[in-house]
Amino acid sequence: MVITNPFGALGLDIDKFFQTPPAQAAFPPYNVVKINDDKIVMEFAVAGFKKSDISITTEKNILTIKADKVADDKTYLHKGIAARKFTRAFTLPEYFEVESAGFEDGILYIDLLRNVPEEKKPKQITII
Repeated sequence: MVITNPFGALGLDIDKFFQTPPAQAAFPPYNVVKINDDKIVMEFAVAGFKKSDISITTEKNILTIKADKVADDKTYLHKGIAARKFTRAFTLPEYFEVESAGFEDGILYIDLLRNVPEEKKPKQITII
């Protein structure tokens, strides 16, 4: 008897999700926190940006984070906090979707939740 586990490939999906092509910039730095098998939180270090500078979109299974800092009129003697324009795109693992997003202390949080359709979940078959 062969049993198919629709959740078995989750580890592989997550690995593929977070592989960044070498040509893509590494800004802003980010963390990926696995809360449990059904929830992942992405944390982006976006010091120097305001919530209004950042947009988060999903289309099909692509999560895109964009930010464009409006130039200020300050004269800097030293500018060490990078607040440059960026775009980061990630392919979401199967059945994952953005649940919510938050911004606190210069960190952008994006909560991802796995939402497996009922027809794709494992079923217990009763032997009669």
